[in-house]
Amino acid sequence: MSRIVGTPGREFVVAGLWCKIRKTGRVAEPAPQRPDSPAPVAELARELAGSVQIRHVDAGSCNGCEVEIASAFGPVYDAERYGARLVASPRHADALVVTGPVTRNMEVALRRTFEAVPQPRLVVALGDCARNCGVFAGAYGVAGAVGDVVPVDVEVAGCPPRPEAIVAALRGLTGR
Repeated sequence: MSRIVGTPGREFVVAGLWCKIRKTGRVAEPAPQRPDSPAPVAELARELAGSVQIRHVDAGSCNGCEVEIASAFGPVYDAERYGARLVASPRHADALVVTGPVTRNMEVALRRTFEAVPQPRLVVALGDCARNCGVFAGAYGVAGAVGDVVPVDVEVAGCPPRPEAIVAALRGLTGR
């Protein structure tokens, strides 16, 4: 059943879209097994009560990791169903997800962002560049890896890491 809706000059046809959405249902991947997380992160996860607010910081990446983060929080992998949520302010965050090697221009900004996150706070170094500078190691504009600037609690390997690995790391933080 089709129906025309909208204001004059801006009409559009709703051709059973709502029915198709209801018929299709949820399109997310099935939940994988619960990850085994290291003891210190699991202890902090208990303090966060299964819900982690995350502030993403791009410290100088090529944006490959950002694409995978968008996939991890998109409708297929849906990291929010495990209690992880992206927030816009570090003052509202429980954890920082940092991508890329820390450039000289981002070193102070990353430290200030880290200090703005209230205790208890976690830092996730996402991708090879954040872990050990990756292909940017030794570059003149790179101050170092994320662990050289702020303390890191969790590292996610990959260039870029797959959405499944990102979701598994976030599940380790939420304990779900």
